[in-house]
Amino acid sequence: MAERSRTDQYGFEWPEDFDFSAYDAYESSYIQVLARRSRKWKSLLGHKEKVKKNRTVKRYVRKGIPKEFRPLAWMTLSGAQMRMDSQPQLYQHLLTQQPQPEVKESIDQDLHRTFPENIYFCDTLDPTGLRQPLCNVLTAFALKNPKIGYCQGFNFIVGVMLLILRDEQKTFWLLDTLITQILPDLYSPGMAGLKAEIAVLAELIRQKEAGIYDNVEREGVPWAVVFTRWFICLFIDVLPIETVLRIWDCLFYEGVKVLHRVGITLVLRNKEQILHSKGFDGITKDFKATTTDIRNLECHQLMQDIFTIPGSFPRAKIQELREKFLRLRQNRGMGLLQEDNFLCPITQRNGTPSGG
Repeated sequence: MAERSRTDQYGFEWPEDFDFSAYDAYESSYIQVLARRSRKWKSLLGHKEKVKKNRTVKRYVRKGIPKEFRPLAWMTLSGAQMRMDSQPQLYQHLLTQQPQPEVKESIDQDLHRTFPENIYFCDTLDPTGLRQPLCNVLTAFALKNPKIGYCQGFNFIVGVMLLILRDEQKTFWLLDTLITQILPDLYSPGMAGLKAEIAVLAELIRQKEAGIYDNVEREGVPWAVVFTRWFICLFIDVLPIETVLRIWDCLFYEGVKVLHRVGITLVLRNKEQILHSKGFDGITKDFKATTTDIRNLECHQLMQDIFTIPGSFPRAKIQELREKFLRLRQNRGMGLLQEDNFLCPITQRNGTPSGG
């Protein structure tokens, strides 16, 4: 039997306590799924350089985009390729400019914190590494979008994009499209959009399983404690990397409601445990357990579950709830609310905590 590589296919070192037996058992069946999806996508695309949205493509995306087709699919389905083609010189032009000192300081501080366990990010002197491209993309985005600037979490998002796309300019445009077009309010100043999405997810849980909602509220645990990282990092470092990529496949096609579907599914799959959680420590521990559940390695099953377990919730319904909570915050004024205290450590913006 061949010796196992010390890293996975994306360059992440295996954790010391990783359950290889469970992983190998699932991988042996999932590799057949990957081969089947690869044949389907190859037949669908042929020699095309773009993929257009339609019912067939949506179904294919939900079943998983093969690794070799991800760069093309992400760029075209998100709209990033079209935006890049319309301004092909912009990225290089941005790199000739200097960011504000506080922005540069924040980015520099986070570079060494970005995937230190990944062979492509851990060595600062490696000319083939991805740390310098990471810095370039984050800097260019902050220059293009000064009202957003740099938020903690962007470094991980860009890191994953670079691992898949292996192209600085495409990564810049995919990030810009994701943050300004697909998730236009999530990283807005004051994080009002993030707080609204957390409130929407909590309300959807109330509608699907009122017992869980009532228990969390009764124990006085702010929803921001358990959900902020899920949204701000788009499940990076929350779920296994292959699972994250499958979620992103759908995110670039269907938008933010995919994140809600994942959140609801994780909670409902572990509802019995959460229903009986007690106290702050118990609630937070059991919500964290929803993300470390060994079943999350089985990304193909999880993706099937997110489109069945939560049931139907139309985009219009999500938007209605979002607008409701945004209005509620505006009516309360811009003062620091209780849950905002739990956002500050994670959602730092340009070196300054951005709660409230």
